[in-house]
Amino acid sequence: MTAATDVPAILPEVQSFLSRPHKLLINGQWVDAASGQRFNVEDPSTEETIASVAHGGAADVDEAVKAARKAFEGPWRTMSPAKRARLIWKLADLMEDHLEEFAQLESLDNGKPLTIARAADVPLAIENLRYYAGWVTKLEGETIPISVPYAPGATFLDYTLREPVGVVGQIIPWNFPLLMAVWKIGVALATGNTIILKPAEQTPLTAIRLGEIVCEAGFPDGVVNVVTGFGEAGAALANHKNVDKVAFTGSTEVGHKIVHASAGNLKRISLELGGKSPSIVFDDADLEIAAAGVANAIFFNHGQCCCAGSRIIASPGIAEELEQRVADIASSIELGRGFNPTTGMGPLVSREQYDRVCSFIQSGQEAGAKVLAGGEARPAGLDKGHFVKPTVFSGVSRDMKIVREEIFGPVVVVQPFDTLEDVITKANDTEYGLAASVWTKDINKAHKMAAAIRAGTVWVNCHNIFDAAAPFGGYKMSGYGREMGRHALELYTQTKNVIVQLH
Repeated sequence: MTAATDVPAILPEVQSFLSRPHKLLINGQWVDAASGQRFNVEDPSTEETIASVAHGGAADVDEAVKAARKAFEGPWRTMSPAKRARLIWKLADLMEDHLEEFAQLESLDNGKPLTIARAADVPLAIENLRYYAGWVTKLEGETIPISVPYAPGATFLDYTLREPVGVVGQIIPWNFPLLMAVWKIGVALATGNTIILKPAEQTPLTAIRLGEIVCEAGFPDGVVNVVTGFGEAGAALANHKNVDKVAFTGSTEVGHKIVHASAGNLKRISLELGGKSPSIVFDDADLEIAAAGVANAIFFNHGQCCCAGSRIIASPGIAEELEQRVADIASSIELGRGFNPTTGMGPLVSREQYDRVCSFIQSGQEAGAKVLAGGEARPAGLDKGHFVKPTVFSGVSRDMKIVREEIFGPVVVVQPFDTLEDVITKANDTEYGLAASVWTKDINKAHKMAAAIRAGTVWVNCHNIFDAAAPFGGYKMSGYGREMGRHALELYTQTKNVIVQLH
């Protein structure tokens, strides 16, 4: 057992942050919700309230949109690219100065291990900001040689300008609250847009803290606004006629609603939605490495990843050994509070998510799937918290809910395949197309699979590898548009063509 002294203490600045009532950031000011309402935020490890947050709604979104529009038409649009780049870089520096604070807030709010938040979530967010700070001064147009057949003898200069879209609504999920916020904020700021950020109601704390350091960094009022609330606030953003673009990460169900809501002013939409990603293991793979890799693919972040490897598809000769190795790994994962250094998996984010995942586990058992590990909720010794044991199913069929639907929890199914054609069919036998991983020593096989799988990201001999320069997004019902890399710049800019007749 870990000694109590080994568990990090909550930083005084984190305790201070949690103790004060949190407001909405609109036009550079922290204000109460127009309704005066508030809601509580819980620690999913203890189910206890840890903070109180303003319950923003449609009226608050409207004020935030006005502020963002004013900033876009005013100081932000006229600011030099070099100065904008310095502000974004300063924001990254401030995040780095407060890295442990952000990590602790993320762990308390989401339930994830503090070690993961400290080593992955916050550093990745910081690097994303620095990556896009570098793009600000490199957004260029082009000159185009044109021939106008109906104007013989005339000479024209044709050039393009890359301009920001305008006011952007960004709706982020609860699984990586800070990282998903920065994935959207960094590129939007780099391309000259202004923002209304709507964090998930389950995990609003790091978005609020991010808003505080945005103000500290010196961004003009209204460039970044933070409206905490529930679905009403998100719907108001999607419907608002003065919002030029909505970026959403979350469920496919809500993604459909946002697409319909956007029709009012034909606003731009980018969606990063659900997944049912396969981890494909061939019999020539290093079994020890592959087993650890596919286990991490599903159990990382408690399985609450849109790209989680929730379907293991294995060569028949190794399927039984592989599934047993994964089951052994699952059984060895220590569940506990995020601040405990030995915790390998924290709780699910909410009671709603806990109930959802448990219902899928029950469905799999009722359908006749074999439980190799887990199969139940909170383990002995944890009398509170939304904990679910990592679960491995074998003996599944394609029509089972646990095979077809996104669970968004630490639950994986193992399926064998017969031939290369069969594994390609099984991999693509889903409405989703976000990611996949292929485990093999055969480079030809790896490239063939990468080309055949209908997914936005294919990892080979790895899973869940991300970088600010690498695009991420999905095919099919996993959404459209790409986060990160130069590809994300297209989501937040539009091209203007200018033609000048020269005399």
